[in-house]
Amino acid sequence: MRLGVLDVGSNTVHLLVVDAHQGARPLPAHSHKAELRLAELLDGDGAIGSEGVDRLIAVVKEALEAAEDKGVEEVLPFATSAVREAANADGVLARVAEETGVRLRVLSGEDEARLTFLAARRWCGWSSGRLLLLDIGGGSLEIAYGLDEEPDAAVSLPLGAGRLTAGWLPGDPPDPEDVRALRRHVRTEIARVVGDFSRHSTPDQVVATSKTFKQLARIAGAARSAEGLYVERRLTRKALEEWVPRLAAMPTEERAELPGVSEGRAPQLLAGALVAEAAMDLFEVDVLEICPWALREGVILRRLDHLPT
Repeated sequence: MRLGVLDVGSNTVHLLVVDAHQGARPLPAHSHKAELRLAELLDGDGAIGSEGVDRLIAVVKEALEAAEDKGVEEVLPFATSAVREAANADGVLARVAEETGVRLRVLSGEDEARLTFLAARRWCGWSSGRLLLLDIGGGSLEIAYGLDEEPDAAVSLPLGAGRLTAGWLPGDPPDPEDVRALRRHVRTEIARVVGDFSRHSTPDQVVATSKTFKQLARIAGAARSAEGLYVERRLTRKALEEWVPRLAAMPTEERAELPGVSEGRAPQLLAGALVAEAAMDLFEVDVLEICPWALREGVILRRLDHLPT
């Protein structure tokens, strides 16, 4: 069957169309996305303004048209931290439903971590053993660990690259004092949950998903996306430690010229790098693998698991 996953995230609204069947690998058929940066559109009261809601509705309508054009049988719509944490979330959801017919399922942070972990487990396979997952989104950082498809530990922290950039790094390039303050904040937040994971056995493999990790791996020398999903891509802590001060000294325009870094994501790259570096350091990870599957694939896989046989 042809499924569409409509992901209303903190950075983008992304429709992923796949051909999916039980017991088979979902095959991407089409991708339609628009950058909204909902995490950066919150007003002083933490609400998404009317202009932001209007833009969201317009983009959802565009995504529905694309899904219809591609013959999608079922659309699985969900929203993550930007909508989840908005002060007017109920009103936003009601307007989207009224004007588009789409009822967004709001995932909790733990839901995000668990579904992303499922995707990583299916991608890496059982031979990867005990798996530690890191995922940096626009609004949150997800961490999960486990031996099976359901993680033994899963948390979500408000450490997304977009959120942190908007709240902590106003300068371009940012003031060194602001960078140090953000570094302290990120490390304090992550350190609070390390104990929830360290009581478990040491992971056999550490994987990372998300655009942030992919871009960091790319600037550190990993293969281009054009070389395909199955090329091994890694990110080392040593390389990241070398890149963080370089990114901190660059204006956004210069970051956008780095390999694999889009103009839209360039402003967030430093904040994402600080989160990635802190997570790898505090969890004592020297090297991690980049996993091409993440939350959207997890949602698809969970839906396929519940299809009647």
